[in-house]
Amino acid sequence: MTTKIYLLTGPEIGEKNDYIEEIKSSIREKYGSSDEFLFYANDSRLEDVVAQLSTESLFTPATCIVLRGVESIKKKEEVDLLNSWIKSSSKNDDTSVSVLIMVSDEISVDSKLEKIIPKENKKIFWEMFEDRKETWLYNYFKKNGYSLEPEAALSILDMIENNTEELRRECSRLFLCFPTGKLITEEDVENVLSHNREESAFTLFDAMIDDSLSVQKRFDNCLQILQKILLSKNNDFVLLIAGLVSCFRKLSLWKSIHANGQSLSDNDLKSFGFTSKKAKNQYTKASRVWTNAQVAAIIAILSKTDMEIRSSGTTFVNTILSMMIHEIVVKKGVYSSSYEFC
Repeated sequence: MTTKIYLLTGPEIGEKNDYIEEIKSSIREKYGSSDEFLFYANDSRLEDVVAQLSTESLFTPATCIVLRGVESIKKKEEVDLLNSWIKSSSKNDDTSVSVLIMVSDEISVDSKLEKIIPKENKKIFWEMFEDRKETWLYNYFKKNGYSLEPEAALSILDMIENNTEELRRECSRLFLCFPTGKLITEEDVENVLSHNREESAFTLFDAMIDDSLSVQKRFDNCLQILQKILLSKNNDFVLLIAGLVSCFRKLSLWKSIHANGQSLSDNDLKSFGFTSKKAKNQYTKASRVWTNAQVAAIIAILSKTDMEIRSSGTTFVNTILSMMIHEIVVKKGVYSSSYEFC
């Protein structure tokens, strides 16, 4: 049996998932069929993952396992176990293959784990730059038989999270509503994506900055949105936290370029990624809610929450995320004790 191991890291979830599908497709093309499994490092024993990889099927020549959340693999014995599995490959037997695709939304993982992965099988998927997002969007619509007004493109990018997985999912709703060949306008985007939009990190951020309401009312609204997200089919806490991090990093940028009361032209703001009137209004409002120091503290809280859920598993995800919202909306970046929240 031949063994192969990959390490795919970085925050660009859509391109990363496309690459995983390319690997799977190449395996099926070469071997005819493949048994495919998905594990999460926090919720699975690594011994069970390796045992599955080492078990040869009588009927299927290939096994492919995707193991997500591998930034939690840090113990020497875990890395040694994986290394032993890699070295178990028979150089004279290419009739079957066992493939492990290790995935993390972090930029890097533990150095001990990095060392055992062949250089050619490691790939980082960076967050898409502003100038790439618009090009990607036009190409995606063209590929699906549609064209897109510039104003519509800017509107989409303002309201959808900064990864191609979320862009693809939301834009596909437009394809269901209009015939192939249509020019999608800003009004179409508003009618389909904004008015009928599912709750997401971006709608949660909008609720956080609604300064027309009291802090308690804002907090209550945010908790309601959180519950809708967790009960939906798109309830991935990784995407939720990544979306909020994107919003608060943009807010930090907005505050830095307006330091000392500076006034920038529309062209200047566009160069920083603030392209539409909606985005400018949104971050103007948000800048009144939190100070620079509070924004930095909130980004740290989001990172802490992500690590806490990954290390403890998803059993208490509702409570942990609710605490996070309390720390952002009510305490403005100050950590809460559990008794405080209760």
